[in-house]
Amino acid sequence: MTAASRQRPTTDSMRTQLPPELVDRTGCPFDPAAGVTDLSARGPVHQVTATNGEVVWLVTGHDEARAVLSDPRMSADRFRNPRLLARVPQEMREQLLSPKARAGGFIAMDAPEHTRYRRLLTGQFTVRRMRMLTPRIHEIVTDRLDAMIAAGPPADLVRDFALPVPSLVICELLGVPYDDRDSFQHRTAQLLNLETPLEQLIEARDELRAYMIGLVRSKREHPADDLLSGLIQDGDLDDDELAGVANLLLVAGHETTANMLGLGTFALLEHPDQLAKLRADPSLAEGAVEELLRYLSIIHMGPFRFATAEVELGGVVIPADSTVIISVPAVNRDAEQFPDPGALAVDRPRGHHLSFGHGIHQCLGQQLARVEMAVGFTELLRRLPGLRLDVPARQVPTRDTMVVFGVHSLPVSWDA
Repeated sequence: MTAASRQRPTTDSMRTQLPPELVDRTGCPFDPAAGVTDLSARGPVHQVTATNGEVVWLVTGHDEARAVLSDPRMSADRFRNPRLLARVPQEMREQLLSPKARAGGFIAMDAPEHTRYRRLLTGQFTVRRMRMLTPRIHEIVTDRLDAMIAAGPPADLVRDFALPVPSLVICELLGVPYDDRDSFQHRTAQLLNLETPLEQLIEARDELRAYMIGLVRSKREHPADDLLSGLIQDGDLDDDELAGVANLLLVAGHETTANMLGLGTFALLEHPDQLAKLRADPSLAEGAVEELLRYLSIIHMGPFRFATAEVELGGVVIPADSTVIISVPAVNRDAEQFPDPGALAVDRPRGHHLSFGHGIHQCLGQQLARVEMAVGFTELLRRLPGLRLDVPARQVPTRDTMVVFGVHSLPVSWDA
């Protein structure tokens, strides 16, 4: 073994991952891991050992999670953690922390840097603007369903509907050519796969950045009516910052909604009483979206925070320089916040789930995602009578190694 290979970091050594019993959802893909459910019953904050040996703090209580996400002592910049950096070889540390590579990545920034980016983007993601996009979203959903119906059953709902709908929407919003989707979806999958080695992560990130730099420069010369052109015209961001912001929105804008559409449909098919209720009363769609977001919690590993000072949380003292991980699936099943939390109820009164986060880092695109899901689920059930799984439920492949949980494919059929 060479010196270089001995220094090459493995996924286990580089990433803070929870033990399998705290993330494994293979028993039931809709429920939190059994180990997390057990911990939740014992309290809201827990000290656990990650697979790389790091001692971390896992938050399973709803109120405690909100407190973490609104506390300025809980930093979103994990690269401030000296123990994390100590595990990174020097040459890779320079690549990870280079200003060009981190420019625009406001999701991993604290105030005031985060505030600057957030202020520029907030005006682009107003409820009013998202509502104005609704007719176009209807067109995209209708086109995809027309194609599915024309081809006839069976179909893979992920490939034919759940992935293309949000991809088309975010590409149109940002001004990214949809024909480039295979390239950015492949690199996005690498970035979100917990088993991707660090070297490949850096390579995929840099390739996405190079692609977006080219698009930004093209938009500077030939602006259009899209969000990226608007940021160029209205802001003072340089090319690196614009590329970072655009890639963050591109990745988040199609991965999360695509997996909610796929896993959400799977959940409805496995709860036929709730599917029938939603099919009979489409006015329940917006509330059903909130319930599916709560019930499924596809962001199942994080968010992560780094304690810059000693913090007391849920009766536990968390030392400075500690990694804090919020278990969104556990938080969204907190019995003190949600009656009968393990049940899927599409007519449940709207509650304060944390699927879009909380505080200054709350998801900017949440209104867009809500519209896409409400339209998507409504039209899917209206246009495909008798929608059903085309394989036994246990054969549906789940995204067990991905940061964003969901299904890789969903074979379905319907009454043609």
